[in-house]
This record gives sequence, structure tokens and C-alpha cells, in this order.
Amino acid sequence: MAQDKLGKILGSVAKRMRADFEQSQNFHHNGEAGTSREVLIQQFLSGYLPAHVEAVHNVEVIATNGEVSPQSDIVLIDRGTPPFTSLNGFRIIPNECVYGMVEVKTKLDGAQLTDACNKISRMRRMPKTAYRPIPGTIPRSTKAYGKTHAFFPTSGMVVAFDSLKLETIGKHLVDWCRTRHPMEWPDSIWVVGKGHLQWGDARGHSLFRSPVAGAALFQIDADPDQDILLPLALHLNIHFSDAWMNPLDLLPYSGATPLGNIAGRWKI
Repeated sequence: MAQDKLGKILGSVAKRMRADFEQSQNFHHNGEAGTSREVLIQQFLSGYLPAHVEAVHNVEVIATNGEVSPQSDIVLIDRGTPPFTSLNGFRIIPNECVYGMVEVKTKLDGAQLTDACNKISRMRRMPKTAYRPIPGTIPRSTKAYGKTHAFFPTSGMVVAFDSLKLETIGKHLVDWCRTRHPMEWPDSIWVVGKGHLQWGDARGHSLFRSPVAGAALFQIDADPDQDILLPLALHLNIHFSDAWMNPLDLLPYSGATPLGNIAGRWKI
């Protein structure tokens, strides 16, 4: 069957990623090793994200109010994002063009989880206001995190190559989320070789695309033959196949910057 074939392909991909990860452990420079692991995840994401979504790293996300994002491992953006760049290929991304972020961890523990959750919360709360309306069309919206948004809200997930027991990570996540609105919660946590954590219906077994108040956190152990990659590929498709944005309006980003002086005028 088709799903069996896809599962076998992703199973072999998981083994290769694990081998590449183990090779990266030989790097003596922590920055070099970390970048290598981010690239592994970025390459996987790039193979299974919808065509209009791009996975990038080495970026800075900015908002019209002057807010700047914390450093993020991987940011998922619209492929139509203007190619703002600075030295060494470092990209500046308007927040309106961001669909999601992925924090990559070598070994996920309580402190690393808190760091990732704080980054996701901060990124998601950054404003998305610089859009041009499309005349004559019905305004589009997205329902997520218990609210209806006039834009596509930023998704947030964590992918780790190892972790404490998944049950322990789940307890840490529930404790972090307990005093916060679902708008701040990460959408999912993924650990290679172990499984993933995802929100769902507390009264049944259906999983939610994004968390809402009253949701339960489910621990889903990985199939040994397929690891986490098949459910992660499906999760990416569900999450981003309908990602959208209205045309970006760059004028709010110009602020008070002078655009020139009127030096002449002709009337016809």
C-alpha cells in the first residue's frame, strides 16, 4: 500500500538522519555541531513542506512596532518573502511573512523546553499588521488557539534528537502551559527515536491542529520502524498546506525614514 511505501522511505530517512547526527557529535566546536543539526532538520522540512512554504535559518524576524524576534533555529516563511539580506547571507524577515518556527535541540530537558516555549510564545505575540487588502474579495481568516485571526498565526514546534523520558517532557510542558493562554503554547514536541507530544480532545482520541483551552496533551510513542518522520511529515502537511498571507505592505516598515524630497511638479 502507498502508506506502507512512504513509511519505509521515511524509516530509511530517519536512520540516515540518526547517522548524520551521530557524525555531528564528532565536531569539537559547539556552534558548528549545532548548525549541522539545524541543517539536518531544515533539509527534512524542505522535503515535506508544501511548495509555497520555505524553511530558512540564520534569520532575524522584525515587526512594524520595532520588535525583533529572539534567535530562532528554523523559521518557516512564505516563498514570496522579499529577499532582504545583510552580510554573509543573513536574512531579515518581516513577521507578516512568517508561518512557523522550529526550535532544534540536541537533548531536550526541562530548561531547554522552557527556552523553546518562551521563544515560541514571544514570536507568536509579535504583531502581523502590514498587509494590503485585496479589493473585491471576502476577507480571509484562520481559526487557531481558540481565536479567529485575520492572518495565519505563527506555528511553533520543537524537534529534538534526544530527550529525557517523553513522559517527563510532557509533565514539564503541562506545567509551563498551565498558567498561560493557549495562544502561547507550542503546537507539538518531537523527539527522534521516542515519539511526540501533541494536543487533542480530552474526551476522546482525536488530535487537534493547534491547542485550545481544555485540550489534553497526548504522548504518542514512535513506531520503531518509522521513527517520528511519517507523523511529522503528515503534521507539516496538515499545518501548512493552507498557510496564506495577503500582499505584504512595506510602507509601515519605512517608518519616518525620508523617501526623498519633491523637487518638481507638472500638471497635465
